[in-house]
Order: sequence, then structure tokens, then C-alpha cells
Amino acid sequence: MTDDVRGDLEFGTTPRLVRSAAERHGDQEAFVDHSDGTTISYRGFAARVLDAARAYMAAGIESGDRIAIWAPNMWEWPVLALGAHSAGAIVVPLNTRFKGTEAAYVLRRSGAKVLATVTGFLDNDYVSMLCNAIDPASDLPELQRIVVMRGPPPADQVAVPSARLADFVAAGNAVDPASVRARAASVDPDDVSDILFTSGTTGHPKGVRTTHAQNLRAFRTWADVVGLRAGDRYLVVNPFFHAFGYKAGILASLMCGSTLLPHAVFDAEQVLARVPRDRISFLPGPPALFQTILARDDLDRFDLSTLRLSVTGAAAIPVSMIVEMRERMGFETIVTGYGLTEVCGIATMCRHDDDPETIATTSGRAIPGVEVACVDDGGREVPRGEPGEIVIRGYNVMLGYLDDDAETKATIDADGWLHSGDVGVMDDRGYIKITDRTKDMFIVGGFNAYPAEIEAMMLGHPAIGAAAVVGVPDERLGEVGWAYVVLRDGQGATAEEIVAWCREEMANYKAPRRVELVDALPLNATGKVLKYELRDRARAALGG
Repeated sequence: MTDDVRGDLEFGTTPRLVRSAAERHGDQEAFVDHSDGTTISYRGFAARVLDAARAYMAAGIESGDRIAIWAPNMWEWPVLALGAHSAGAIVVPLNTRFKGTEAAYVLRRSGAKVLATVTGFLDNDYVSMLCNAIDPASDLPELQRIVVMRGPPPADQVAVPSARLADFVAAGNAVDPASVRARAASVDPDDVSDILFTSGTTGHPKGVRTTHAQNLRAFRTWADVVGLRAGDRYLVVNPFFHAFGYKAGILASLMCGSTLLPHAVFDAEQVLARVPRDRISFLPGPPALFQTILARDDLDRFDLSTLRLSVTGAAAIPVSMIVEMRERMGFETIVTGYGLTEVCGIATMCRHDDDPETIATTSGRAIPGVEVACVDDGGREVPRGEPGEIVIRGYNVMLGYLDDDAETKATIDADGWLHSGDVGVMDDRGYIKITDRTKDMFIVGGFNAYPAEIEAMMLGHPAIGAAAVVGVPDERLGEVGWAYVVLRDGQGATAEEIVAWCREEMANYKAPRRVELVDALPLNATGKVLKYELRDRARAALGG
């Protein structure tokens, strides 16, 4: 990375960010977690991060090793993530909706040496889920330790050494704090900070590698555009395992000096009740969150006068929703944006003074230091107002996919443009409107769902011979999956049984909401499934 790319960085690495935040904000509240009554100051957070780094080093973690975190939004998540960074390690977040086989794939692919997790979130025992899917000792040879942040310790039969968080941290007392500080100081801005796995059209998740410098610059810019500031009280409903919850949440909050309040599971009643109780000023979320809130007829009984700022996007937004957010919820500033994991999670943003129609119908214009264009199949920029594939170039483009040069070269061209697979129209102001996707991916409540991955998983059902999944409109979630299934000869299964099986075997945003049994899938001359026919058929059945 050139000096020009990171010349405007204030922090450089997250270990330096943690130290700087402690110096600047001291005893101010950094994290307030009502799930267990924990409040941590900025100075206290830095101390806990140091303790976590000592624990990692005591466990033998070296610079460049991978640390996986499989847990909901809770104060321990950022402590262990940034503690890993301070030990020179790379963070690998796992989706809390994953089943055991999905988590095992990411752990195996990343070569994670430590898994930090919980054993009681939403009645899920993640350690048991993993062990029931595989034998961690033999199928995950790199995994050396499991750390249980909350919940009872795993059963004795778990072959991988495990410990409660308190015991794991206590073992770090044997490590000299000075050696940890030296390790943290050795982390370079160009070092990989995290590997976020994003599902792909190949049917397997791909690990996206980004650096400390990229992420800090991107979300320093994001925070400036949004207007996040010291003293804001920031309710983070977006999951920490996602680029938004982690980077626009934890990192941006630390940079700006706001107070972060994690929220594990969205519930409209709970969120609305928290606004006056916790004096929430910043509440971001996907459109589905705000549509659910605005659909309530008792919204007036909640005091929302502290709300100041919101960010939304990742799905189509009606103009009326932006207007209602301002008029009924009292937001002064609402910003929409567009990004993908491969560009650190952010590429374009509206600005705070844009009109409601612009905010609702576009995803904004390129953030400073980043180029965005719409191109044709030959890579030539199309005229403004005409559709083309959205491509992105700049400091925020990933280093590449983990151990996958072929996919990296297929995504980032020789001129450095990252091809998003999304089709958009750019207006004369440079604002982008997302119109379609060159890939089959659809978005369920803000989560990317990839048909190839879902179809590959469905073929694990003994009765399924072929499956094709398409996204169809859904009033609440934006889009949901609709699967067309051909049964194996001699096998029997009902559509309802297959839906239930999918909900057991995969994250719920991936699981198709409806299954239709068919004799055959429509194919073209080369044997490729005609997805557009299936989309048209599904939408016709919905009356759309």
C-alpha cells in the first residue's frame, strides 16, 4: 500500500486505535452491555484488550495466526477481536446463524487456531453444533483451543482443549505486558486485520482479506460523512460478524468516541424501549428494521426524542419510509449507502443534506478516494443514465480472496477495478441506483444469499436430485428464497418437509421460504438452468 493511500490515516492499526481512544476518552463509557450489566470505559476497554492479547500469546498465538469468533453482539466480541489484533493475529468472524457444517467449513478454510464462542445464545450451543457436525480434533487439525465467552463449559467429550473466558484470560498473567505492547507496536497498517467470509456463486464461501489501514480509512470516512461524533450513544443491532456491525460499529465508534450499546437480536418492542432508557442517538439498520418499527400503531407511546442519526440501505427503500423516519421517529440525518465485503463494506454513500427521494432511490455517490463506474461487458463505461455493471477502484478494494487466485483475478481486473456483479444506473451527479444483479445473489433482510451455495446444500437431502433457487420479493425482508426441486427417482418428500429440513441445516436467511416440486428444471442448450424463467414463474404465482 502506498503512502498516498494511507497518508491521511490517524491511527494506522487497531491496536494504535485502542491506545489512542483510551488516551483521548479515558473514563468515558465505551461499551454498555445490558445483557450482563457490563459497562466499560475507554481506559478499561484498552486494559481488557491488553489482557486478551496476553492470553492469546500465552496460548502460543503468533503474528498472522487466525482467531475465529462465533458469537452474538456482546462486549466480549470486540475485546477478543481487538485483543487478537494486538497479538498480531487476524480475526475471522462467523455468522451466528451458521449451522455446524457451515462453521466447520470457515474454520477449516481459514485455519483458525482459536475459536471464541458461546454455549447459550438463542438456545444454541455452538460447540455442540460443531461437534455434532464433525470431529473437531480430526477434521479441524489447526484448531488448538475453544474459548467459551458465556454459557456452561463444553462437555468433557470435546477433544479440543477448551476453557472459560475468565480462565483463558487468567492464563495470560504469565505473559509480560511489555512483550504484548511490543507485539502490538509491530503490527503494520498493511497487515491483514480480518478475513470475512462471503458466500459466492461457486457454492462455497470465500475469505475476503482486508488490512488495518483499509478498514480504518474507510470507516473514518464513513463516520465523517454520517456525522458520528463523541458522546453519541450508538445502538448496534447489525451483527458484529458482518462488515457493518464490526467496522461501522466497533471501529467507527472507537475512532469517534461514541458509546456503543450492543443488541443481540432485533425485536421492535425492545429496541423502541431502549431508545429513551439508554438515550440512543444513533440507530442504523436495514430497511426491514425500520419498516417493522414504522408499521406499529403505538409508535407514539415511545419517547424517541434522543434519536438524531440513522444509516440504512442494502435493499430497496420506499421514499415514504425516509419521510416517516424523519417525521415519526425524529431523525435529523438519514444516510443510505452501498458496499460489499470485498471493498471493506462501503463504496458509495448519500450525504446528510440529500433530499428524501435521493436517499430512498439511490445508494449515493463514491466516498472520497474511491472511484465507482458502470461498465458494459467489455469494461467500457456506459453513458450516464444507462445500466451497467458497477465496478469499484480504490484503497478499499480487498487484497484478494484467501488462497484463491483464480476467483481474485475473476473479480479484480488488470486495471484494479473490482467487478461487483451488481447492475446499476449512474446519474449525472454520480449517484448510483442499483437495478439488478449480474449474479444470482439476492438480499434477505440485509444478508446476502447465494443460490449456488443454497442449492449445493439442498443436494445433501437424500430425496433431492436437483434444485434451483431464486429470490422473490418480500414485503418485510426485501427478498426471500423460492426453490424449485426435482426429486430423485423412487424418493418421496413433501415441499413442507424440505422447507423444514432446510431450516434445520442452514442459516435461516438462506433457507427457502417456499419449495415447489417440479418434474424438471428449464434448461438452455448448454444445460444451464434458466433462472429468469423460474423468477418469472415465482413472481407470477405471487401475483407480481
